[in-house]
Amino acid sequence: MAAWGERLAGVRGVLLDISGVLYDGGEGGGAAIAGSVEAVARLKRSRLKVRFCTNESQKSRGDLVRLLRRLGFDISEGEVTAPAPATCLILKERGLRPHLLVHDGVRSEFGQIDTSNPNCVVIADAGEDFSYQNMNKAFQVLMELEKPILFSLGKGRYYKETSGLMLDVGPYMKALEYACGIEAEVVGKPSPEFFKSALREMGVDASQAVMIGDDIVGDVGGAQRCGIRALQVRTGKFRPSDEHHPEVKADGYVDNLAEAVDLLLQHADQ
Repeated sequence: MAAWGERLAGVRGVLLDISGVLYDGGEGGGAAIAGSVEAVARLKRSRLKVRFCTNESQKSRGDLVRLLRRLGFDISEGEVTAPAPATCLILKERGLRPHLLVHDGVRSEFGQIDTSNPNCVVIADAGEDFSYQNMNKAFQVLMELEKPILFSLGKGRYYKETSGLMLDVGPYMKALEYACGIEAEVVGKPSPEFFKSALREMGVDASQAVMIGDDIVGDVGGAQRCGIRALQVRTGKFRPSDEHHPEVKADGYVDNLAEAVDLLLQHADQ
């Protein structure tokens, strides 16, 4: 693997995953990962541009930012690219009325969306609401449509909370795809459009950006397919086997965000 100076040369913007990189969710809101609060502060004091790029779909963007600020992070709602607001834009542009299978915490994001007589389904990390009854209702809505449309806020397999690993939206999305014989439209990582949107909001080209995440497929693989360099942290959902993934190899592996920021401030924007 090339030296860090070569791997990080020319970086002007940093995309940061939130869950598993900044903090681990859990009881009482979760806990900041050691060193991450100061690491974000150091990044924001530097010449590098910073954008937070998350698949969080159990909380509204406002609630997520309030939680992070309570944990000590310097972050504003306008700095966060999240799938729920992006999905609302798509629904409005295409005149779609969704049946929502989402967590109550994110339902407010869809407050201005018409959900009567649904002609599509939106699925997110619904947590305890992923009951047989609720999954079957989403299935029935899709099967009644001549051209069923399923949107999924991400396709992650699992994520980490302080109590352990938790199933994410991906397995439930796959169940509906299989049952209905369709393919979901993913809004969020690893969708190329999601990364491109974050780049536009940050104002840098893909070749000038680096993604830092804990998900080898969604964060690292998704970013790399868009021409963005990507580092994987050994926090959050990271598993040692990720470093030997058969399809995705990060541009570098670091123990945590603090180490990643040390390297970026030393080598980036050269």
